[in-house]
Amino acid sequence: MFRSRYLDHAELMAQLDAWARAHPDRVRVSSLGRTPQGRDIPLLTLGRDPDRLRPAVWIDGNMHATEFCGTSVALAIAEDVLGIHAGRNEAGGKPLPAHMAEAIRDALFYIAPRISPDGAEEMLKTGHYVRSSPVNDRANRAHAHWQASDVDGDGLMLHMRQQDPQGALVELRGEDGVPLDPPVMVPRLPEDEGPFYKLYPEGHVANFDGVTVPDPHFLADNLYDFNRNFAHQWAPEHQQAGAGHFPGSAPETRAVMDFAIRHPHIYTWLNLHTFGGVAIRPLGDQPDSKMDQTDLAMYRQVEAWMTEHTGYPTVSSFHEFQYEPDTPLHGNLSDWAYHQRGCLAYVVELWDLFAQLGIARKKRFVDHYTQLTRQDFRALWRMDREINQGRIFRRWRKVRHPQLGEVEVGGFDARVGISNPPYEKLAQTCAAQSAAFLRVAALLPQVRLECLGSEAVGPDHTRLQLRVVNQGYLGTLGLASARPLAHAEPLRLMVSGEGLSVESPAQSVIEIGHLAGWGMGLDHGISIFMPWTAGNGQERRVSLLVRGRGELTVRVGSCRVGWQTLSLPVG
Repeated sequence: MFRSRYLDHAELMAQLDAWARAHPDRVRVSSLGRTPQGRDIPLLTLGRDPDRLRPAVWIDGNMHATEFCGTSVALAIAEDVLGIHAGRNEAGGKPLPAHMAEAIRDALFYIAPRISPDGAEEMLKTGHYVRSSPVNDRANRAHAHWQASDVDGDGLMLHMRQQDPQGALVELRGEDGVPLDPPVMVPRLPEDEGPFYKLYPEGHVANFDGVTVPDPHFLADNLYDFNRNFAHQWAPEHQQAGAGHFPGSAPETRAVMDFAIRHPHIYTWLNLHTFGGVAIRPLGDQPDSKMDQTDLAMYRQVEAWMTEHTGYPTVSSFHEFQYEPDTPLHGNLSDWAYHQRGCLAYVVELWDLFAQLGIARKKRFVDHYTQLTRQDFRALWRMDREINQGRIFRRWRKVRHPQLGEVEVGGFDARVGISNPPYEKLAQTCAAQSAAFLRVAALLPQVRLECLGSEAVGPDHTRLQLRVVNQGYLGTLGLASARPLAHAEPLRLMVSGEGLSVESPAQSVIEIGHLAGWGMGLDHGISIFMPWTAGNGQERRVSLLVRGRGELTVRVGSCRVGWQTLSLPVG
């Protein structure tokens, strides 16, 4: 169902519960917390022995209320992981190498398909534009501002237009000079003859003085943009709209941070948004020259898979995704996950609308959202008719507004076709993203503990040769930039056993340190001039001299990678 339409909260929970019943050995459904309206923020934990901690992957979607496609893609990835556990070595319908499929079976997945349950429900059911949450607990509400309401009684809250000589919009005409039907509103040009229109959200003006109409604002009647409320370089409301009262002041964002802090074994973080058809990677506040170059090479590998399987470009947030020049975003989730949790974290803006319309790639990707020509709007109108079943553009209906007089209501609904792909494109979007991301998910560290052999040394001593090895692509540290983080602790080996003792007490606890992975990213570390590889930093060998007879227990690990345990007979 989630590959063909967008689910409400009850349908989403029913899907998760169905998986939990069908796969009790691999699936857990829990709640990250509760929303202000009392809904659970669902979390799906998926993997072999899902209660055992080990290197993990995080996926979240629908942080912004209107971005339902993130939920669908998160669920599609979960379904493909379940398929891999069932023996199907494929992701998004494409073959997956057997060793990568096995790495996914060994991994732990945390999937939060909808971080904004209240906001998404409001958007799905009423069309009322909510950025993240319907909450508006501002103290300063005595000023004039727009509040959404159902002016014409049709159950939806979309848009209103009103003719005005000073209006900034006109109806778009086709190549033949005839206005498009249904109408498409575009910015007015100096040559245009009118009629001219002003466009408002469907609703009314709170604290209206009878004359002054306030400027609409996307946060006029709701406070939060969740992607400004995280604890990395947070900036207050007067510097950045949507930031909230303090970092984590929204229960939804606080729940995500709290979970991640209590689960330091998350290495990879996928933050799903819409729309645009682009992957956005760190750094958010500095150029690539200031980025750890090993990290950058890892992101080039992600970029290669995004290009191959989705066609989406991958861009630096600093270089190509600042909405205002020299104004980095503050308090966003992917920066928090990268800088403070040491994750290979990035954003995907799902639904490549601009490519669908035939718009050429712009040098700064963010300029796609503001630099649209009338030809682009005509292409959008055709796409809506030919692919999207006319869900975006609708005819306007005249109503009498109690404050503004005669207005027209309806006209435009961005939920399906702009903010999210048409239902007809949803399955394709899900498949492509799963094919790309499950390759990234297969890069996790894979720590193994082995006994290479034992030999008797005298009547009461045994020498054991142990090997701790990381067989994964990523090192146990994760990204190189994670080294200073407190939770990126080195591996330790601990020995215990009743009736047994190591000859050197210091060997009861041995610091192994971090183990490198075999992966180096793309275009990093090897050249035709010096084609050497690294040494054997992926492994560490330990020799133990043990006295006595019995069963020796050896544990190796850390909070970052979890623990491997080996039981060995001695004597």
